[in-house]
Amino acid sequence: MKPPEETSPTGPGSGKPHSKPPSVGPLTDEQRERFDRLVQDVIDTLPARVREMVDQVPIVVIDRPDAAMVRQLVQDGLLEPGEDGSDLCGLHSGTPLTERGVADSAGWGGLGEAGEPETVYLFREGIASLAFASEQQGGFEGACEGDWGDSDADERLYEEIRITVLHEIGHHFGLDEDDLDELGYA
Repeated sequence: MKPPEETSPTGPGSGKPHSKPPSVGPLTDEQRERFDRLVQDVIDTLPARVREMVDQVPIVVIDRPDAAMVRQLVQDGLLEPGEDGSDLCGLHSGTPLTERGVADSAGWGGLGEAGEPETVYLFREGIASLAFASEQQGGFEGACEGDWGDSDADERLYEEIRITVLHEIGHHFGLDEDDLDELGYA
């Protein structure tokens, strides 16, 4: 059983065995801006009630997990020692609503047991790698099937961002990986 203050990663390193997706490499400023616009588009198109909940928790978009996140994920047993987390798409950090006590802050944006603010992280490189992974090669194996220059790149990125945002919102509500898989958000 996980402690109340937990981190729940999304992506190939999230507890299900997957091959690592091919890396998209360092991103350009233009690619970061394009990705961030797609994140905003995803949030803007969520149903109003879901969007209101999302507005109450910070969504932080970064290229990949930082060293402190990776250390914590390894310590929590969510990453194997030596993994760098570059294939992760997202991370929910905080206490799910289903595990909060009366003394915990109510609603979104509450503090976890250790006083850490609840946060959803989206990792550009992991999402882009997954979006551009070869579907013909079983998802992650082999070379990238696509890249930022493809005509359907924004559509592929948008879909992976949407799945990741909904996945992390699911963790906020206490859904585990099996629940999210059943809903199509694994």
